[in-house]
Parts: sequence; structure tokens; C-alpha cells
Amino acid sequence: MASSSTRARLRGVIFDMDGTLTVPVIDFAAMYQAVLGEEEYKRIRAQNPSGIDILHHIEGWGPTDQQKAYQIIADFERRGLDRLQIMPGAAQLCGFLDSKKIRRGLITRNVKDAVDIFHQRFGLMFSPALSREFRPYKPDPAPLLHICSSWDVQPNEVMMVGDSLKDDVACGKRAGAFTCLLDETGRYDSPEYATVDLKPDYKVSSLDEVYSLLESNFNLVP
Repeated sequence: MASSSTRARLRGVIFDMDGTLTVPVIDFAAMYQAVLGEEEYKRIRAQNPSGIDILHHIEGWGPTDQQKAYQIIADFERRGLDRLQIMPGAAQLCGFLDSKKIRRGLITRNVKDAVDIFHQRFGLMFSPALSREFRPYKPDPAPLLHICSSWDVQPNEVMMVGDSLKDDVACGKRAGAFTCLLDETGRYDSPEYATVDLKPDYKVSSLDEVYSLLESNFNLVP
């Protein structure tokens, strides 16, 4: 445990939504294959060990193909909303942050409707809560920097918590924030991720582990 004099100040925590605050329900591999086709999916997956940025990939497509791709993605996301469940430990972690008066925000590549349903269904509010309507979206640091500006804090006074190296950790690192990777299954321990450029500052297998991580390593000062 770091001494209180050497611990960094932490004033806010910014969360990803899908797979972090909510239980993973979208089969992303199936969604990517439906958008790209199986052969193209395999080719791109082999070139991107940390994962495929499907939104970025289809930005260069023509209007008709792009519209079709967005429709496929929307269909997968809509079916996911029907099965939406809060991640174990999420409500308790939010309660802990509230008790310390630490701000909490949200950045997702899902749509605003999904964020609204999440807020309404589980009674947890994150502010600001930025969806993919905010451009540019993760892994660009812009949404995280926007939240820091609205909070009037520095990026090195916040932590980004998410389950994706390519989106959440990349966004946090590029903004200059602390990063925490939620890896429930240990998938990021596999050799294919050993050579990725951006590594998280911390890695946990459940949200329950975030309490002790924050208390041991940071001065929690609003």
C-alpha cells in the first residue's frame, strides 16, 4: 500500500457501460461477422490482436453499405437491451464512490437510448454520460477530456474503468488518466495480448476488487 503522501489524488471515476456496468450480453464476434462477412472478419481480426474497431472500420464505407452495417449493429444492440442486467458489484461501487463524494461519469460506444434505459432500469445516474452520438468516440480521448473539462479536473485525477483494451484503456491512456481493465475471464492474460502497446495501470477480475484498489493507491479527494 502506498503511503498517503505518495498516493495520487483521485477526484472522479469514468466507466464504460457494456461489459463493465452491465453484464456482457452482446455477441460482438457474431455482430462483427454479420457486418464484415466471415472471411473479412478473420482477416481483420488477425491484424488486430486487441480487437476490431467496427465503428471506425465502417466509417470509410459508402452510404448504402454503411447504413446496412449500422442497422445490423442496432439490431444486435436492441436485442441486448432486452436482456440488460447490472454487473455484480456495480451498485455497491457507486455507493462507495458516493460516500467519498467522488464523481462518476460514463463513456460508451452504445447509443443514447441504451444509456437512458440503463439509468432508468437500475436507478444509477452517471454525469456526464456520453454515448456514441458524442464524436469522436472511444478510443479517441475526446470524450474523457470533455468529462474532465465539465468536472473542472485534470485527466490525471480520474480513472477510466472498462473491459476493453482497444477502447477503454486506449481512451484513458491517451487522455492521461489512470486506467483499470475489468477482465472477468482472464482473456487478456493470453499471449496474443502480450505485445499490445497500451497496458492498463490496474487489472481486476470483478468490480468488487475496485474498492481496495482505490483505497490502497489513491487519496480519494472530491
